[in-house]
Amino acid sequence: MPQPRKAVALISGGLDSLLAAKVMQEQGIHVEGINFFTGFCVEGHTHAIRQKDLNKPKRNNALWVAEQLGMKLHIVDIVEEYKDVLVNPKHGYGAHLNPCLDCKVFMVRKAHQWMAQHGFDFIITGEVIGQRPMSQRKDTMPVVAHESGAEDRLLRPLCALNLPPTLPEREGWVDRDRLYGFSGRSRKPQMELAAKFGLTDYAQPSGGCCFLTDEQYSRKLVDLWQARGDRTYELDDILLLKVGRHVRPAPHFKLIIGREDGENQFMEGYRKQFITLRTVDCPGPLVLVDGNPGEQDLVLAARIAARYSKGRALPTMKLAVAERGGPERVLEVAPFAPHEIPEGWYL
Repeated sequence: MPQPRKAVALISGGLDSLLAAKVMQEQGIHVEGINFFTGFCVEGHTHAIRQKDLNKPKRNNALWVAEQLGMKLHIVDIVEEYKDVLVNPKHGYGAHLNPCLDCKVFMVRKAHQWMAQHGFDFIITGEVIGQRPMSQRKDTMPVVAHESGAEDRLLRPLCALNLPPTLPEREGWVDRDRLYGFSGRSRKPQMELAAKFGLTDYAQPSGGCCFLTDEQYSRKLVDLWQARGDRTYELDDILLLKVGRHVRPAPHFKLIIGREDGENQFMEGYRKQFITLRTVDCPGPLVLVDGNPGEQDLVLAARIAARYSKGRALPTMKLAVAERGGPERVLEVAPFAPHEIPEGWYL
């Protein structure tokens, strides 16, 4: 018996990539998944620590997809390589800091390299024409295929009937008549196909899987770059932008204020990297101070931190300040009233 053709599927953990892989499996194709970790993925971070997200599934949806399909999944860390994609996007940004077209080109290029190294025949994605305004349009589909180097070894099973036949179709590796012609933003056809396959437990379609599409997150990242004077970042930076209340009273320092116990506990791991503030005589948030504040700046920061504690109505409060894991000293300050904190300080 001839060996089945092999495809590597880009697996985000969403419904579309799940279905694309399943459609290929139904045709006897051996499919393995690849998931790229950029650090900006929405799932798996704040869901695990915030009280309001306690009822959300605590699972990696890409691994879940692989488990449901009985498929091997390769998770690839591209945090360092992705920096150039974000900072220097050839095709620009979307509505915020999302370099969606460059991102898709980059990930398909990485998958194409992986395909060649591991003896696979083609690449599949869950893309649907018209679903994303920047990267999933009929005119950008060829751009992704060409600039990634994948060319016609890139197959989109869910919208293939709206595109020219690819190499796997022309060679008879897959049956084009068993592919689909989905288009537009509606997920109803995909949900109907999932039901046909008996797939009922999958990540619900939402507004995006990347923090770079979020206006508030993008604003905080731009602020980080402006404060540093260059467009650099590390993984810890982008993780901390996802948690806490960010307040910048002055260009040379900002506060990250824990909003609940889960965030406070997460931020405890950063005590040795930041100046920290914590309330002494009543419950309150852990506060990380990023930058180079002077003594009066720390008093100001303590007053802001006190505003978000249980003692906000007291005339004065004591807060402990520690320099990057060093010994604590105590500041006694008057908490800010809500109207005393300018709106422009909040990021």
